[in-house]
Order: sequence, then C-alpha cells, then structure tokens
Amino acid sequence: MINEELNNLIELAQGNRTQNQYALNSGVNSSFITKIIKGERKPSPVILKKLANRAYNGITYEMFMRAAGYLDADVKISKSKGIKIPVLGVIPAGVPIEAIEEILDYEEITEDLARTGDFFALRVSGDSMAPQILENDIVIIKKQEDCENNDICAVIVNGYNATLKRIKKDTNGIMLVPYNRAYEPTYYSKEQVLSLPVKIIGKAIEIRRGL
Repeated sequence: MINEELNNLIELAQGNRTQNQYALNSGVNSSFITKIIKGERKPSPVILKKLANRAYNGITYEMFMRAAGYLDADVKISKSKGIKIPVLGVIPAGVPIEAIEEILDYEEITEDLARTGDFFALRVSGDSMAPQILENDIVIIKKQEDCENNDICAVIVNGYNATLKRIKKDTNGIMLVPYNRAYEPTYYSKEQVLSLPVKIIGKAIEIRRGL
C-alpha cells in the first residue's frame, strides 16, 4: 500500500539530489527506496534512521517514524548526541589513487568514541581488501601515525596517493598487505618509507556497510 505521506517526506529529504545520490549518501539501496515509494516494502526504523541522517529540508527521523506508523502523535524521540565526522573522499582498496581532498559526506560516531581521539571516514573503492572490506564500504578511521602489526590502516604513498591495507612491519621496512589474494603485497624499505614517503594516517576501527 502506497504511503503518500512517507513518499512526500522522502522526496523532500532527497532535495535536489537524484534518488541514487540520496541512496548512496544514506547507505540505503536505491532499489529498496523505490520499493518503499511503490508501497512494496515498509521501511524499518533502522532504514528510516539512515534516510533521516542524510535528509535535506529539515526532515527528521521523528517525522519519518510518524509517517511510517511507528509513532503516535504524542510520542517524541530524544535527539541523538552523536558526533558527525567528515567522509573525506574515496580511498581505494586496490591501486592507490590521488589523496582525498574534498568532504563528500558525514558519518556519525558516539560522543564516547569521539573523546578518544580525532576521527574521519573514508569510502572504499576497489576489491583488494575483499571479502572483509568491500567496495563502497565506509571505514571509520582514527587519526594516528603508527600502528601494530596486522592493523588495517589508511596509508599515504608518494605523498599524495592513498590506500587501505593491512600493515606488516619489520626492522627493514613496511609491507602493505591486501586481503584479496589476487593482489600482491607491496613492500617498502626504510629508505623508501622516508624518501617516497610512506605514511600511516590512521587506523581503521569500524566498517559500515549499506544494504
């Protein structure tokens, strides 16, 4: 059954974006949004939360929840105390690309986590970290310049290229290791680490995946 009120809210929340752009921003599959609009699926509160987090025109989670029939008129939702962090750009999980320069979107982390350091988020492209980390996953990164062996880190190579890899260190250098066996690890000597340079910019602490 088509829910006109909910559809109107989705249209307002989408704003001047295409449906695909809104879907990508919110982490909800575009085909699933189409099914909601056609009345073929009822969105869960989790889906509505994702749509609300990336909504334009002041559309809120509470408004979505009421339109979907989850809330009565006199029920209110307490506001989230989450902290928004920038999605700085596309980071490859394959061949490194130009370092991220633009803020593409925002992700939310808890206040407790935010107190432990500085964070940013990166969107994965490529498949060299599959199946653990997939293309279009959002990776929450804690800023730090060093890590332990086997940590997954965002690394700047050549001063302007970025990649996401598992780290292996020894006394002679550092190895960037993909999960996907179709890709070979890349080893950099201590001299190359300094001269290229190869610089760890943060440790991956969470992977967020859309539907």
